[in-house]
Amino acid sequence: MRVLGIDPGLRNMGWGIIDVTGPRISHVANGICHSDATQDLAQRLLSLFDQLSDVLHRFAPDCAAVEQTFVNKDAVATLKLGQARAVALLVPAQAGLPIGEYAPNAVKKAVVGVGHAAKQQVEHMIKLQLPNVTLNGPDAVDALAIAICHSHHAQSSNRLTAALAKADARAAGSTR
Repeated sequence: MRVLGIDPGLRNMGWGIIDVTGPRISHVANGICHSDATQDLAQRLLSLFDQLSDVLHRFAPDCAAVEQTFVNKDAVATLKLGQARAVALLVPAQAGLPIGEYAPNAVKKAVVGVGHAAKQQVEHMIKLQLPNVTLNGPDAVDALAIAICHSHHAQSSNRLTAALAKADARAAGSTR
């Protein structure tokens, strides 16, 4: 399974791609989509859309994961972040990919083991889990963490589905 993790942002939208084979994860690529702050909002969103679409076409992920936004005291900034997040959801949705959404604390807990981990701790764990990775900035680190979080949740979900199917098969076999 190839997972695209996206850390939404209007100025910098981080992305990271990992391959997951059983319990093993491996780094594929990571980077940052940038928008020009001198352009109007619509042009910035279009630029992010085009850049993220290019990432999707180059790396052909099977699914995507996007970090949920948090509301801060600056309503205008929150609204702009929400619009960038819409781009992060729209690009993989348009490609027909299933999308997971995760709160920042859930991502940190999945990667570090603590929901309120510092950015340095997240980066350290990413480097441990993806040896020899070259990280293209803090937004790309966050995106890789989101992808790893999604891989953990997907694996748990797959194990649960398999266990339920096995239980259903046993129940069906015992009623014959």
